[in-house]
Amino acid sequence: MARLLRENPTEAWLVVVLVVMSAGLAVASPSFLTLVNLTSLLNNSAVNVIWAVGLLVVLVAGGIDISFAVAASVVQYLIAVTFGASGGDWLTGFALAVAFGAGLGFINAGLIHHFRIISIVVTIATFNVFFGLLMYFTAGRGIYALPAWWTDRILIFERQAADGTWAELTLPVAVMAGCVLATWLLLARTTTGRQLYAFGDNPEAARRLGISPARMQFLAFGWCGAMAGIAGLMQVNVAREVVPNALYGRELFVLAAVVLGGARLGGGRGTVLGCVLGVMLVAVAQNGLNLLGVSPYAFRMVVGAIILVAISTSGISLARRRRMAA
Repeated sequence: MARLLRENPTEAWLVVVLVVMSAGLAVASPSFLTLVNLTSLLNNSAVNVIWAVGLLVVLVAGGIDISFAVAASVVQYLIAVTFGASGGDWLTGFALAVAFGAGLGFINAGLIHHFRIISIVVTIATFNVFFGLLMYFTAGRGIYALPAWWTDRILIFERQAADGTWAELTLPVAVMAGCVLATWLLLARTTTGRQLYAFGDNPEAARRLGISPARMQFLAFGWCGAMAGIAGLMQVNVAREVVPNALYGRELFVLAAVVLGGARLGGGRGTVLGCVLGVMLVAVAQNGLNLLGVSPYAFRMVVGAIILVAISTSGISLARRRRMAA
């Protein structure tokens, strides 16, 4: 156990903070630890976790992507237009979500690689381009006539509580588990995953070892785009509608959760476990504040502080690495 804590200090601390926070919220709000609230917490966090594991791969590779939430909205619209009010199935839907999402990620990677522009500048630009085009072609109108397979609730767990309410886990939670497993396998169990870490930690040294920068960038941003597409597909299953601006603004919450989970903005560090724990910590904090009736603006201040601290510590660690290299 001691060795596990030494090797994974960030994850260990996140677990401790989650346990302490949950205990405090359980005392402050008796409804927090109910099965209904906990299953609702998982259902509501599923889309963010899928986004987060996609973003983690980009951060590990030394990049940053803030366009994934808008990309998910674009994928939703493209799939809705492709199928109309009927037709299609889950298999085709997943295939299109991955294809459309990865394609948008490849646009980011292509711009970054070929024009040698830093990723945050590129993704700020594509964020605005994607969103502007989406709002232009949709005129801001939502799509509510969707295929039944896409909007029907699929339960993977169901139990009635003593007060008559139902605790349920829905399809997005199962898809979230699959995306988490796939990302863990990529980063922790493949040579490509080790190359992503090496490239993110020191791109020039990785290039000299024969690791292709283009391949790493296209893989990272393509993976993030694919996860964005899948998350968009799941969001429609939850909301049962496609609204162009419904996901706008959620990218910073996910970014804060991933860096809170130990991913470094400078690249080369981050784990899937830490990423999931970071998302859950942010979700528990938000859920607890809602149960206690605290203003949602307080939560936004917490998210901003997390990002500020992450940027500051990332800058310190990068400066230390440059001094050591010199």
